[in-house]
Amino acid sequence: MKQDNISPTPKSKRKKTSALKLIRQIVAAVSIAMVTLLFLDFTGATHAWLGWMAKIQFLPALLSLNLAVIIGLIILTLVFGRLYCSVICPLGIMQDVFAWFGKKSKKNRYGYSPAKRALRYTMLAVMIVAIVAGIGGVVALLAPYSAYGRIAQSLLAPVWQWGNNLLASWAESRDSYAFYSVDVWLRGGITLAVAAVTLIALGVLAWRNGRTYCNTICPVGTVLGFLSRFSLLKPVIDTSKCNSCGLCARNCKGACINSKEHTIDYSRCVTCFDCLDKCNKGAISYTLRQPSVAKQSDRGATNASRREFMTVTAAIATSAALHAQEKTVDGGLAVIVDKKKPIRKTKIVPPGAKSIKNLESHCTACQLCVAACPNGVLRPSTALDSLMQPESSYERGYCRPECTRCSDVCPAGAIRPITVEDKSSVQIGHAVWVKANCVPLTDGVECGNCARHCPTGAITMVSSDVDNPDSPKIPVVNTERCIGCGACENLCPARPFSAIYVEGHEVHRTI
Repeated sequence: MKQDNISPTPKSKRKKTSALKLIRQIVAAVSIAMVTLLFLDFTGATHAWLGWMAKIQFLPALLSLNLAVIIGLIILTLVFGRLYCSVICPLGIMQDVFAWFGKKSKKNRYGYSPAKRALRYTMLAVMIVAIVAGIGGVVALLAPYSAYGRIAQSLLAPVWQWGNNLLASWAESRDSYAFYSVDVWLRGGITLAVAAVTLIALGVLAWRNGRTYCNTICPVGTVLGFLSRFSLLKPVIDTSKCNSCGLCARNCKGACINSKEHTIDYSRCVTCFDCLDKCNKGAISYTLRQPSVAKQSDRGATNASRREFMTVTAAIATSAALHAQEKTVDGGLAVIVDKKKPIRKTKIVPPGAKSIKNLESHCTACQLCVAACPNGVLRPSTALDSLMQPESSYERGYCRPECTRCSDVCPAGAIRPITVEDKSSVQIGHAVWVKANCVPLTDGVECGNCARHCPTGAITMVSSDVDNPDSPKIPVVNTERCIGCGACENLCPARPFSAIYVEGHEVHRTI
């Protein structure tokens, strides 16, 4: 019998195979833990050490034209295959976790299926068009890193903060103040809903079918799939040892192993090493790609793959180049009720964004800046043209001149790094006074909160009646000195709408 001539896999070979998978799992676990901490940490300490994890994600690096990272990821893929999808991409790693639980309920659950090439190319084309056209909402929905960021910030961060608050209460009851409580609040209902739907959908898909999203929808996976076809190292089937049992295919979460024909679709292989670990004949090894005499049909497929690779690479490069060019009372003055967001003609985007257009064309809506903002200023937009991208609003706090956290953490170049000195001179908007809401005129009492707290001295209190020096004083705004930080709007005692609010600027300028 042919099966009797096949020697069993040596123990050393099995140990080597298991070691590869174990190393991949350890690196992936550390990687997703570090990325997740970026969204959970409210102290800002984590970003100083782990901020680079956000910058090595593929799409943020592409949008910021971070050539070093892009070249590094290309080289990584050309050498090891789609290792990025297994050890760097947090959304991919999260799917592996769901798939692992799925395997616990039913082993050998997968099977080979032909690649859905039309769907993959369509989604990639949609992403390229969205990047070139600056349609941030579409980019945000398709970007894998951004999808995970929304899940971490919207769903995991509140749980983390509640746990911190419980710990702070427990410590305080024992006269320890090593921890402090933080506000837990909903930053964006739409973003929360999108995050929840994404988590459920990906969880179900990964539980049942493994990496379906990565190999049908994800545009990053499609791009890296082109590269991985030419990778130096890849899983190779030794036909002299393989008995076509199909065990490898039934454990391949990429559905890319055709055990009957002894072929592997390397564009969908995510280098998870599950097949190596399951094969008990030692017929699959992760090794150098061996040249072989190809069939005429194989040559045609290879040539077609090369043409597709060159076409998509050119499209990606072109899109990146085009894109780069572009009843208790407050001090006796007002009843305390929640402030409401004013209707602004122009939204406010943080210093470092340079302009609304620049932010919308670069931002992937990963929510990292929203999670990092210590003052409760940034929250996801609900407008369709900038869905889930950050915008500033001052109901809960104002943009403090000494804070540059959002510009420090942005990995995509949507908010450029700025210094404290630069921020104090960047005008992101200007204050507008609303006479009908002003406390001195409505209640006949002195106020002046806006003028006292303006960090640039842009607000002066003057008599409301020029002929009567004793008349109630009202604020006058010097729009040339105002930087739009929102201190006046946030600290105004008028409720529910402030008597002074900030109108955003399309393009920021230096004052």
